[in-house]
Amino acid sequence: MNLSKTNVLFMAACTGLIVANLYYCQPLIVLIANEFKIPEASAGTITYLTQAGYAIGLFFMVPLGDKLERKKQILITTFASVIALILAATAKSFFLLQIASLLIGITSIVPQLILPLAASLSSVEQRGKVIGTIMSGLLVGILLSRTLSGFIGQVLGWRSMFYIAAGICLLIFFVIQNKFPVNKPQFQGTYGQLIQSLFTLIKTQPILREATLINVFSFAQFGAFWTTMVLLLSGEPFGFNSATIGLFGIVGASGALAAPLVGRLGDKGGSRVAVGYGCLLILLSFIIFYFSIESVIGIAIGIVFIDIGIQGVHISNQTRVYSLLPEARNRLNTVFMSFSFLGTAAGSAYGLFLWKLGGWHAVAIGCVVLSVLALTVYGLTYKSKSKK
Repeated sequence: MNLSKTNVLFMAACTGLIVANLYYCQPLIVLIANEFKIPEASAGTITYLTQAGYAIGLFFMVPLGDKLERKKQILITTFASVIALILAATAKSFFLLQIASLLIGITSIVPQLILPLAASLSSVEQRGKVIGTIMSGLLVGILLSRTLSGFIGQVLGWRSMFYIAAGICLLIFFVIQNKFPVNKPQFQGTYGQLIQSLFTLIKTQPILREATLINVFSFAQFGAFWTTMVLLLSGEPFGFNSATIGLFGIVGASGALAAPLVGRLGDKGGSRVAVGYGCLLILLSFIIFYFSIESVIGIAIGIVFIDIGIQGVHISNQTRVYSLLPEARNRLNTVFMSFSFLGTAAGSAYGLFLWKLGGWHAVAIGCVVLSVLALTVYGLTYKSKSKK
């Protein structure tokens, strides 16, 4: 069966609203530190625990989508997310909040369960467009979650944000129950064989290796930029506060609207071509950033370019990966996304290192180097017999 436009929009909305759970805590650190009377640096550990939980869930739970009925797994995970968010909202000690944060990360993998489900139910001709539309929801959720959380935390308190998020996830649970189609798995082996097969896929699928490596370099640039941008805008000559800096997420969200167009480009002219254009846009964004050390307009333009570029790379590579083995889409997604998020984490550390080394110009130059590496991988694999 093919997905209706309504189903695709519901999937996009659910994806964005659930992935936001990973980022709500970031603007709330100061408020949490004040309540529990701990240093802000200590309060910041919940951000790492949330991301660590996400990595755990991604590796150990997403592959089960090839063994379990996907809609059922999505429902169970979404309901578990409601419980984790309520635990965070009602935590009486910071230790309990840390445990809840880990659980929030583990149960926020639903977007990575929805994407393979959507790919399985889409025709080959429409798959890129569908994935692009759903990725729009995911990216908007990521980019706007910090702005929403900062506002709610300031007005209603940090616990209110987690209560609201729990309510949103409970609503999503009922939407999924009523609107999402059933999709039966094809893998018949054991869970151990399922995990072992991840390494087999890496070994036997050259397109998976190529797409994943390009994504790693691209996500590393994305992580480096968003980490160091805060340092740039909070210092001279800008001197922006956190609320103002958060507004730049809205600029990024406007770029996210291009995701369906990227998907259509992949459907018409080949996803691999779109990957190349995406890499070039990311490269262009850092050239603009280099010359925009004192220009808000330049930074805003660069943000639009980097967001469209990262979508061009990510959505197109994801479409290529999903086309490989229909019965292994969740496991393919596990490999692809696990390494992509490792790229983001490594990129953040890389960006901070470059910032200490030479400030904003060093960050821009260092990310241009990563762009060149991504384009090198793209060029070296261009003549491959499998150029989907």
